[in-house]
Amino acid sequence: MKEILKNKKLVLQHIPGKGAWTYHLVIPGTKEIRGRWGFMKVSGTIDGYEFKDLNLAPLTGEDKRISINGDIRKAIGKGGGDKVVVTMYKTSDNRLTHENEVKDCFKDADVYKKFTILPNDEQEHVIRDILSQYDEDSQEKKIIAHIKKLS
Repeated sequence: MKEILKNKKLVLQHIPGKGAWTYHLVIPGTKEIRGRWGFMKVSGTIDGYEFKDLNLAPLTGEDKRISINGDIRKAIGKGGGDKVVVTMYKTSDNRLTHENEVKDCFKDADVYKKFTILPNDEQEHVIRDILSQYDEDSQEKKIIAHIKKLS
């Protein structure tokens, strides 16, 4: 699991008439997390109340959000505009997000030396090719393909 927030104070947003999204939290620092609706799950706590596998909603060019349903609001005794303390982990789609993670995969596969011999622009292309994939499965396929080329 990848930590997104640890004991972070957030404001419980309230926008009337938005259905399930009437109450939600905007999760700071998540704009760059890529993925589709339903493929990004988070678990953690809100004011000590444990939640599991909520959908992290993608919004183009904005930080992601999670909907806070009535059960959660009742359990924590909070409403729109109230501050809550959130700890959150991404529990699905553990995509690689950093260049060093890709390099570690090549090291594990014993092809890192060959990777470093490639011209810099080619190394950058390989890393971009892998990191640009939208989900873990697609990244895995790209990594395997590049490992085969380097073997």
